[in-house]
Amino acid sequence: MFEELVDIKENNIFQFDYELLTILLKDMTTNKNIIWGTDNYIVEDVSILPTDEIKIEQIIGYNGNVIKPRTKKSKIDQAKRVRDKAEVFTPAWICNKQNNLIDNVWFSKENVFNVEKKTTWKPTKEKIVFPKGKTWQDYVKENRLEIACGEAPYLVSRYDTTNGNVIPVMKRIGLLDRKMRIINENVIDEEEWLEWTINAFKSIYGYEWQGDSLLIARENLLYTFSDNYIYKFKKKPSVDLVKQMAHIIVWNIFQMDGLKFVIPYSCYNKKKKSSKSLNQECLGCKKNNYKNHNGTYVKIMNWETNRRIKFISVMNRRSKNARQRKKI
Repeated sequence: MFEELVDIKENNIFQFDYELLTILLKDMTTNKNIIWGTDNYIVEDVSILPTDEIKIEQIIGYNGNVIKPRTKKSKIDQAKRVRDKAEVFTPAWICNKQNNLIDNVWFSKENVFNVEKKTTWKPTKEKIVFPKGKTWQDYVKENRLEIACGEAPYLVSRYDTTNGNVIPVMKRIGLLDRKMRIINENVIDEEEWLEWTINAFKSIYGYEWQGDSLLIARENLLYTFSDNYIYKFKKKPSVDLVKQMAHIIVWNIFQMDGLKFVIPYSCYNKKKKSSKSLNQECLGCKKNNYKNHNGTYVKIMNWETNRRIKFISVMNRRSKNARQRKKI
């Protein structure tokens, strides 16, 4: 395991540790597995429904080639997903440009992590210096979210999702990649490195509708941890350590309908048992109000309190704060 550069094989994860693949398929809101969220798959001549859970036995066959990154899918499958779910992946150089905009504001200067060169970039060589009043620890703990994350190219850039080109550790441009560079530059001791790496992973979030892309995103974050561990300490992480990181990742990279903040397909309409036979409709779907869905609202972990909270509560709090700032 950990040798794959682009197309991660679920068979290898399964052979490395059965429980690890079980963890990566977990939906922490429903305590079931994540669902496929797409009708692009047929396993053993049986069509998979979008609402079906992804089962281990479905994805470890065929040499682990059932679930593939976008660059390994057929052109027909790619076109279908663009048509059905508007799935369009962003080239790494554009991800870099947009992530740089965030850091330009945070650092109050440009070219902190790299210098852009048309459709590529050159990493800076010097150790990163932080502005007055801010520390490297502040940067590591800053929360970041990638919406509709797909294979999570804005968070981790192990490869370019549009062409499959591998990106070396020191040239990576994802939001988590940047945090890992900061940690690698500032920490020597392995115990302290793990402490801050855990903080970095707890600060990174992403959600996705389609289950296959979500699994790949989770795998990419897990392999990013391994890539950096090997880069820093010249050895592979233990099974227990990898599973510890996987538990964090499955909380933070989750399946969600980004317009409703619920598990995809979980809203329902059913007939009430009454003489008038009234229909119990999902008012959120009917009135296009994200606060009134009867589906299963997604939960995430508040790592400061170690308590589960609804993702929608975070959005409500941000909306309230935005209104207050507007009044001021």
